[in-house]
Amino acid sequence: MANSSNGNREGRVHFDGRILMLGFGAIGQAILPLLLKHVDLVASRVHVVQPSDSGRAAAEACGVAYSVKALDPGNYRQVLAEHLGAGDVLLNLSLDVSSLALMAWCQEQQVIYLDACTEPWPGVHDDPHRPLAERTNYRRREEVLRLARSDDARTTALMTLGANPGLVSFFVKQALMNIAGDGCPPPTTRQQWAELARRLDIRSIHVSERDSQYSGRRKQGGEFVNTWSIEGFVGEGLQPAELGWGTHERQFPSDGIRHARGSGAAIYLGRPGLATRVRSWAPHAGPFSGYLVTHAESISIAEHLTVGDPASPDYRPTVHYAYHPCDDAMLSIIELEGRRWRLQPEQRLLRDDIAGGTDELGVLLMSGEHGAYWYGSALSIDQTRALVPDNNATTLQVAAPLVAGLRWAIAHPREGILEPDDLPHDEMLEFAAPYLGELGGSHADWTPLEGADRLFDERLDFSDPWQFSNVRVY
Repeated sequence: MANSSNGNREGRVHFDGRILMLGFGAIGQAILPLLLKHVDLVASRVHVVQPSDSGRAAAEACGVAYSVKALDPGNYRQVLAEHLGAGDVLLNLSLDVSSLALMAWCQEQQVIYLDACTEPWPGVHDDPHRPLAERTNYRRREEVLRLARSDDARTTALMTLGANPGLVSFFVKQALMNIAGDGCPPPTTRQQWAELARRLDIRSIHVSERDSQYSGRRKQGGEFVNTWSIEGFVGEGLQPAELGWGTHERQFPSDGIRHARGSGAAIYLGRPGLATRVRSWAPHAGPFSGYLVTHAESISIAEHLTVGDPASPDYRPTVHYAYHPCDDAMLSIIELEGRRWRLQPEQRLLRDDIAGGTDELGVLLMSGEHGAYWYGSALSIDQTRALVPDNNATTLQVAAPLVAGLRWAIAHPREGILEPDDLPHDEMLEFAAPYLGELGGSHADWTPLEGADRLFDERLDFSDPWQFSNVRVY
């Protein structure tokens, strides 16, 4: 069983239980040194289960046991039972393993659970014979929330807690407080946060990310290059584009589709995220166009900031991801599209060979009253290497909030299934901040109506710059 104390950011949370890391790719290898630094436990009580042998050296260098095994619907219960019991922790960083199945097992066995995204079993997201609605993150989230509402959901499970989704939900709350000013008391309930967003007239929220990291060796033909999981990125990028749909919107997208069931907080488009571009802004990058890739935070932030009946809300912001990956990943996507979305035969993950650059990740809140305000992290590769080994800027921005959440879950083991929006944002940011480089906010005079190409777009709505029809690149 776990034996925990709250500790502080510099201290270590004591844990007597076992931790199973399921998956040990770029994110798993980034998290392990942080976990061992901030959680007081014996390294031999951490075990990695990974489908390949690729991470064995990194795990064993830290004194962590390593097993090669792929989980499937027929063996996952047996594999988990070999390594976990009541009070232990499952840190799920895997691909193609059902998060819902793992969470349900953890609830049965009273095992603490964390993940960075909600995954299905193979063949769900990429099955062309399945209806588009079944391939959305909205559908995955609704399935998990049904489990969360059940009487059996008692043990703490933190879903979708990485950088985005995850960290960006904490950024949104801090940005709201910054815009409101010193005289605003911090909200203490979900409804109070939603009312604050409405009072500030927040119409749209972008998860705005520009990755400028680069290697000395540029992308080659037939190669996909990225700074984090290539299979994970391409997989989510080929799902339908999804966005939380705001009450201020006047033009419903011609390719937009509403969900028949659930909260109704989000819609999806009849095209993949990697074929959908949007305009956004970040302090260092300035104006940029990125991909509207589906992410859980686009749905959860929109739902958590809803005022009134969810079916016919009085207020809800539009929320979506605007992602410009590193330049070699952009070239890889262009080639991927030319290959009719069939992944290149070679893949290269950038980490130790990165020569320079920064990952600028934040949230851009757009208000009819206050204009545009960005809050987030600009983390360079040099800063990253000085802070934690075996990371690039992108993976460290994922690892820090996951370890913050793990420490919180150890100290609060009986809170049920929670989203990042349910967690204490200030406590999470206090832990993660030293690992996020330049962290802060910035006002902008940018709007998506800028640019010479806008003179040729008849869809523009100059009465409200924050309409999605103005943000989308057609």
